[in-house]
Amino acid sequence: MAQKPSIPKGTRDFSPVEVSKRNYIISIMRRHFEQFGYQPIETPSFENSETLMGKYGEEGDRLIFKILNSGDYLDKVPAEELQNINYKKLTGKISEKALRYDLTVPFARYVVQHQNEIEFPFKRYQIQPVWRADRPQKGRFREFYQCDADVVGSTSLWQEVELVQLYDSVFTALGLAGVTIKINNRKILSGIAEVIGASDKLIDFTVALDKLDKIGEEGVKKEMLEKGISEDALVKVQPLFSFTGNIQEKLEKLSQLLAASEEGQKGIEELRFICENLTRLGLQKANLDLDVTLARGLNYYTGAIFEVSAPEGVAMGSIGGGGRYDDLTGIFGLKNMSGVGISFGLDRIYLVLEELNLFPPTVTTSTQVLFLNFGESQAFEAMKAVTNLRAKGVKAEVYPDAAKIDKQFKHAERRMIPFVVKEIKGDLFSLKNLQTGEQSETDLTGILAKLA
Repeated sequence: MAQKPSIPKGTRDFSPVEVSKRNYIISIMRRHFEQFGYQPIETPSFENSETLMGKYGEEGDRLIFKILNSGDYLDKVPAEELQNINYKKLTGKISEKALRYDLTVPFARYVVQHQNEIEFPFKRYQIQPVWRADRPQKGRFREFYQCDADVVGSTSLWQEVELVQLYDSVFTALGLAGVTIKINNRKILSGIAEVIGASDKLIDFTVALDKLDKIGEEGVKKEMLEKGISEDALVKVQPLFSFTGNIQEKLEKLSQLLAASEEGQKGIEELRFICENLTRLGLQKANLDLDVTLARGLNYYTGAIFEVSAPEGVAMGSIGGGGRYDDLTGIFGLKNMSGVGISFGLDRIYLVLEELNLFPPTVTTSTQVLFLNFGESQAFEAMKAVTNLRAKGVKAEVYPDAAKIDKQFKHAERRMIPFVVKEIKGDLFSLKNLQTGEQSETDLTGILAKLA
């Protein structure tokens, strides 16, 4: 008996309707990326393992999908190592490549590898799938698309201002009002770690803090204690858990909290520049908020950090994020190449638009008009008409078989094709609107006018 087919957990098939909706989101993103001057690139689905490993922190490394070497992948492993297996040593010998975890690290590799061909500052966008060995749940998948925009070769904070504008521009075009663009700065987090005496635990501190919305205040404190951060430090960090007020008020509170930290003060000034200029320029539909607990657990962020949350009332994780990374390309040998970028979570944005019923009805319209098939002679006339309509940009087709008329009508209804041509008499066509039931005799020009 044949085995029932299935797909791996955390992956999905997409129907024609779903693909049409995804393409709608992507087309809007692509248009706005290019309006802002970003150029498209693509990189391979898999990279050499050493390109990816060690760039995302310990937790990120565990979520990277490793690819077994082709052929006899155990051939190079000594027999004694197989008897006493060391997972980390063994992985390096049986797997030299891995599926990309995100688009930022491959982009940094691309920049270093093609540095002599690139005009800096270099603004690029990239829309491709990534893979993470994560626990599947609502809005979280093991295979998903990232849609990134980055600029490298400039330390100007105007780039951060522009990226917030880009977020706002895309979400406004999607009709998604009320998203909140949260902003913080890793220098502020470093300053907080410094003033509470936990500078040597910065990564542990930020990784735990970043989980505040998932595990709550007590969960964060528990994790910090487990990582060796002292009770005294937790008392000093307590104000972060109830940080209220508008952006200006939060900046003033931070200035007092971080008065003794030069690094923290730098972060405050950077945030002040970004937020003040965005306030003066104005945003269309998005909200901007300073979130001092926003850490994003990626080791490579060095300045501004962004995260976008869905409109209030929509139960969804972040739908975008990013930040400044001053030394990412240095990992690959190219020093002093600062970069900043953001990512859009296509799959989560899709779910939010679906929940809020924000997809235009026309998004899923494929064929606009179906010509019924009454036999070979009329089929030829129908094909002639369809050829002319397609040349004018109309999505048109002929039912391939001279089947029963009821069957052809049901086919059109199931596919939600709005118009059907029932009969052809010379240059006239009997056109029926399946949504209203209206029928008319018209020529090709009339059909074009109806479909406009």
